[in-house]
Amino acid sequence: QVQLVESGGGLVQPGGSLRLSCAASGRIFSIYVMGWYRQAPGKQRELVARITSGGSTNYADSVKGRFTISRDNAKKMVYLQMNSLKPEDTAVYYCNVAGVYTPEGLADYWGQGTQVTVSS
Repeated sequence: QVQLVESGGGLVQPGGSLRLSCAASGRIFSIYVMGWYRQAPGKQRELVARITSGGSTNYADSVKGRFTISRDNAKKMVYLQMNSLKPEDTAVYYCNVAGVYTPEGLADYWGQGTQVTVSS
């Protein structure tokens, strides 16, 4: 059983910063992709950023230059540094891990979500 635990969400003023963390636990041999998605009220879940085990990254156009994703393979953790936050960044942010190799095979997993609210 793979579990993801997210932390770091909260309320921040426009222009502020937050850092999200996600820790994966369980009998994990390797994780190919770790990423962050978000879902605002009334909108579909969208990719924010993702990073492969080799360090390749992808970002949504709306966050390029403001957000930075990183991972620690040894600790099985992924981080999202969010700077210059805008009200439109308000959403529930979900950690996602894909291509997770466990004794049961390959699978993808989602975290429970953490709320990020950008408001004055």
